[in-house]
Amino acid sequence: MSARRETAGRAEARRAPERAGRRPRTPAVVVAARAAGAIAIAALVSGCMVGPDYVRPSAPTSAAFKESEGWKVAEPRDDAPRGEWWQPFGDSDLDVLMPQVNVSNQTVLAAAAAVREARAAVEAARAGLFPTIGGSFTAARSSRNSGTGVPNGVNASSANSYNAALDLSWEIDLWGRVRRGIEASEATAQATAGDLAGAQLSAQALLAQSYFLLRVEDVQIQLLDDTVAAYQKALTLTTNQYKAGTAARGDVAQAEAQLKSTLAQVYDAKITRAQLEHAIAVLVGKPPAALDITPKSFIAIFPGVPPTLPSELLERRPDIAASERRVASANAQIGVAQAAYYPSLSLAATGGLQSSAIGNLLSLPNRYWSIGASLAETIFDAGLRDAQKAEAVATYDQTVATYRSTVLNAFQEVEDNLVALGLLETEAAVQDDAVKASREATTIALNQYKAGTANYLAVVVLQAAQLNNERTALAILGRRLTANVGLIKALGGGWSAASLAEASAGDSH
Repeated sequence: MSARRETAGRAEARRAPERAGRRPRTPAVVVAARAAGAIAIAALVSGCMVGPDYVRPSAPTSAAFKESEGWKVAEPRDDAPRGEWWQPFGDSDLDVLMPQVNVSNQTVLAAAAAVREARAAVEAARAGLFPTIGGSFTAARSSRNSGTGVPNGVNASSANSYNAALDLSWEIDLWGRVRRGIEASEATAQATAGDLAGAQLSAQALLAQSYFLLRVEDVQIQLLDDTVAAYQKALTLTTNQYKAGTAARGDVAQAEAQLKSTLAQVYDAKITRAQLEHAIAVLVGKPPAALDITPKSFIAIFPGVPPTLPSELLERRPDIAASERRVASANAQIGVAQAAYYPSLSLAATGGLQSSAIGNLLSLPNRYWSIGASLAETIFDAGLRDAQKAEAVATYDQTVATYRSTVLNAFQEVEDNLVALGLLETEAAVQDDAVKASREATTIALNQYKAGTANYLAVVVLQAAQLNNERTALAILGRRLTANVGLIKALGGGWSAASLAEASAGDSH
């Protein structure tokens, strides 16, 4: 329903002198706005929100982690480094590289832009709670033929028309469609904030793992260089003995082959190191040519990481929190679809001034206004609303399944890294014993060869076994460091879901 427009005409102008002594009336557009506001407030007060209220879905969990049995819990230390999760590793170069991830990593920057986009979507959704007000001004000149049959323009009358108006339109959120939309947008914004935190944590973990593997390659290259130097001395020894007639030509060939093979491994290790350095450069947002990580001595530190309870993991993992927020958003969208079944209430108000002379446009008798309300309901849509609601429910079910899958994958990551760290520590101790034994065996065989009581083939075999054991120990070291970082990442890296609302509403950096 809508009220008829009341336009001031000549009769209004004739009554103007009679009102000269009366109190001035409130402008018509203000009256219209007040009336619309009163109706809107009444509608909102009596309004409701259709659709299901959100309840976090259940997720499969357990009382404790399977692989945490016998886990060595970190002891609290007042002198331990505090702050970011990577600082307990005690590497100054890593401390310099890490802050650059949030500033320059392109994946992180893309996630930050997605957060800003989601915030803007929230503001756009909130705008639906308020009326839309527009203004217009038109000026026109028209002519009308006198109807005598003469050509147009002859005996025709012309008139000017000027119009200045304000228009207000407002769809009242009677059934909560807009509010459910805001709820969905806010949950999506929080999900993107979780995505950003997850992208930051993933990039940081990958940087730490790549950095530690690079340092392991530095140690390996040094080992290979030392081995090449030792093999060069062995080649010199066998060559001199061959010249003296106390060694066979085959011993020289074996020593040279061993030297060249090990030298080739040096180049292979340098390729791996260079590629790790390039990967680190990209992670901190630099071209590979702009980053140079100088080799240095490396002492591995394994900070204690006490595993949390499985139930606490739901609050500590940003990917779990983001997935849960998407469930909340999908739940709100069901309410949006549900609201389509109910009639919509809209208010419209128009007020302005109209005159045939621009000089008289602002004259009070030239005012006009209208205000009205309309109630609309869809009678037949061939099942459109049913399909849209079914789609929203299916989307919700999909997000619930994704959420539960994310939780299960998180538990697997924690369990995988717990078992890896526990067994790799034992494996490292066993491998260290193997290294010590192979070194001793090589020394004995080399002394026997110098004394002429053993052939050089035995020396070569034991030297190859020693190098293999040394490199295996370094590989285990790299795996332990990778698993240590992986466990910290799997536990959320110190992140908490309590920061989601703040991160989705404020600055992401």
